Amino acid sequence: MRLHDKICLITGAGSGIGQSAALLFAAEGACVIVNDLDESKGEATVEAIQADGGTALFVHADVTRPDEVSAMTERAVARFGRIDVLFNNAGISGVGTLHEIEPDVWDRIMEINIKGVYLPSKYVLPHMMERGQGSIINMSSCVAEIGLARRASYAATKGAVLALTKSMQVDYAPYGIRVNALLPGTILTPFVEDYLRNAYDDPEAGLASIRKRQLSEQLGRPEDVAQAALFLASDDSRFMMGSPLYIDGGAVFGKNA
Repeated sequence: MRLHDKICLITGAGSGIGQSAALLFAAEGACVIVNDLDESKGEATVEAIQADGGTALFVHADVTRPDEVSAMTERAVARFGRIDVLFNNAGISGVGTLHEIEPDVWDRIMEINIKGVYLPSKYVLPHMMERGQGSIINMSSCVAEIGLARRASYAATKGAVLALTKSMQVDYAPYGIRVNALLPGTILTPFVEDYLRNAYDDPEAGLASIRKRQLSEQLGRPEDVAQAALFLASDDSRFMMGSPLYIDGGAVFGKNA
């Protein structure tokens, strides 16, 4: 039980990577605070955890609203006494070259993907600082390290999250808090499935195209990223600080001949 008795808050835990992480964390002994905007999906994650004998609490909160994030944090601390792990997973993607992206769309992507890391961290950190320990996991992406066509807005946010992770680590290392980032490649989540259906006349041809980004020529699964998050959440990664952890099938450092 690698997370025995740890209190873990996961944003965007109603589906995809967040849901997989919530289920895995609970199976490893954590009490999980499940956050999502979609109440039905968030409650479904909680029900699945409880059906397996785990402990979970759903908290509806918009990670871009300070009042809601503050209330979520206080509710979690009131219920469980502390927060040991914060997994800033909530985020959205953006498609388009820079000149194609409308300002309101750009602002929304920036708000969710960057402010959605800033606010939960802002309100959880004082509790971790008081206790002198904690682990924060920020969701970046391998596109923070590589160029990828028509992903300008998304890449900008994920590069910012990676830079923020490193800066946070310097500031909070004296308090015994570790801050690391996950950099997944293309993961077969509900969002990617919707993207394939909407962006390609032939979704199978689209799938074949994006599979070629990885050396494995396969898409990752949410469970692959959840396992990496588990490592960063657990004491197994106690000497990792400010580090990017790649789960990308070789997208960043490999190139097919």
